[in-house]
Amino acid sequence: MQRIHNHNLVDQSEWDIIIIGGGATGLGTALDSASRGLKTLLIEQADFAKGTSSRSTKLVHGGVRYLAQGDIALVKHALKERGLMQKNAAHLVHKEEFLIPCYSWFSVAKYLIGLKIYDWLAGRFSFGTSKYFSKNETLRIMPGIKEKGLKGSIRYFDGRFDDARLAINIAQTAKEQGATLINYMKVTNLIKEGGQVNGVTTIDTITNETFKLKAKVVINATGVFVDEILQMNDSKAKKTVRPSQGVHIVLKKEFLNSDSALMIPQTSDGRVLFAVQWHNHLLVGTTDTPLDEHSLEPRALKEETDFILNTAANYFKTKPTENDILSVFSGLRPLAAPTEGKANSTKEISRDHKLMRSAKGLITITGGKWTTYRRMAEETVDLAMKEAGIPLTPCKTEHLPIHGCENATDSKYLNIYGTDKNHIETLIKQNPELAQLLHPDFPYTYAEVIWSTRNEMAETVEDILSRRLRVLIIDAKAAIEMSAIVASIMAKETGADKQWEDEQVKSFIKLAEGYTYKSKNTKEEPVLAG
Repeated sequence: MQRIHNHNLVDQSEWDIIIIGGGATGLGTALDSASRGLKTLLIEQADFAKGTSSRSTKLVHGGVRYLAQGDIALVKHALKERGLMQKNAAHLVHKEEFLIPCYSWFSVAKYLIGLKIYDWLAGRFSFGTSKYFSKNETLRIMPGIKEKGLKGSIRYFDGRFDDARLAINIAQTAKEQGATLINYMKVTNLIKEGGQVNGVTTIDTITNETFKLKAKVVINATGVFVDEILQMNDSKAKKTVRPSQGVHIVLKKEFLNSDSALMIPQTSDGRVLFAVQWHNHLLVGTTDTPLDEHSLEPRALKEETDFILNTAANYFKTKPTENDILSVFSGLRPLAAPTEGKANSTKEISRDHKLMRSAKGLITITGGKWTTYRRMAEETVDLAMKEAGIPLTPCKTEHLPIHGCENATDSKYLNIYGTDKNHIETLIKQNPELAQLLHPDFPYTYAEVIWSTRNEMAETVEDILSRRLRVLIIDAKAAIEMSAIVASIMAKETGADKQWEDEQVKSFIKLAEGYTYKSKNTKEEPVLAG
């Protein structure tokens, strides 16, 4: 899946659909469109899943908190999609046992009843049955939980996944279905004729080439950046999105010392907090902070990391401190903009997706969550075909396996690549030196860097260490230590010179320092360097 360096073919033909944005929604839409036989092009200004789609809480879920809010329809749809994701991407989406610790008998009753409804709504897509565990059973399953006052816990099941790796595999599946996908291609304007949007002008940010790309319909799936695209169509367009920041910290897994995940159902300000075992570490989050601005690299505020640490301290036997944070990362949710008078409450902003015809030939999709990406894509392509005057054909993705899909029979690390692990193992057999580890504390090998460079459209050291391997997300210091060897392997593979290597390492270290925790005395300043 090499990058398309010669864009002549891209530039000369008219597409049925051009999708702007290579996150979960855009990639899902490209897959849906191509699988229906439409001539499909997706362009992404950075790397696939660079923004929000690689910064989730790593859950595939119906949404227990949405059930509490009474949004039954949203939960039921999400539970069905959760089941389809687990079936279609079995190498990446796994059933996960969650425990809700209860420190009062009222909590036991409330959560058990609520989760029995959750089980019932899942129907044939159920991941397992919720159950009450006694105090002693709870401590056996999760020794790191705070014992004082514990009455027991409620066990329920949801899903856990690797978000950025699923994004790459969806991109590969879309390509196999006939789509063309290009990362590092930024839209600079919309092409309009007679009041109708019928294409985009772009610049390749690697080669600096510019292109005019024509399409019957353009889909704006750019997440928190949707308003920039809408303003290209109408400079006076009102803002449709209000970003909300979600922050996560990563700790050593020993803090909970459990294979199960922890769900804290009600924090000091009414949020839900998760502690999830992920890539042999413990990921804890998230926050929900309304922002007035957005960027590709949002930074956590000290008040957010303090909130996570303080909440965890109320439930963990060993209280985590700032010094225990291995990495901290932020993602921005593209929530629908609130109405007058509700500007500062993310609880008043819709969690469901919003699909709209923004102009003739321009469709915008925003909101939603990873779990419902496939359904959002289906609705988007249905509307796009109607808008373009293309005869409607049925969606094909409900039972379409994602690239790499297989059920593993063992627990080897390379299973995260699904069927592609065989190709990586073949690389190592052909050249045993490629079995070398990039870092003594992690299982990642030289062979994986070569595989991702050749087959997963990785263009930079950041692409490898943040989204193909997930090191930056789980241990920023270790990622910095790996950067030079990754740059060297990539340069050798692509024929890049020493200057490219040095620039890659320098820019990656600057970026990665933003994921390392550096304490500040003020709560108003970002807690991170960079």
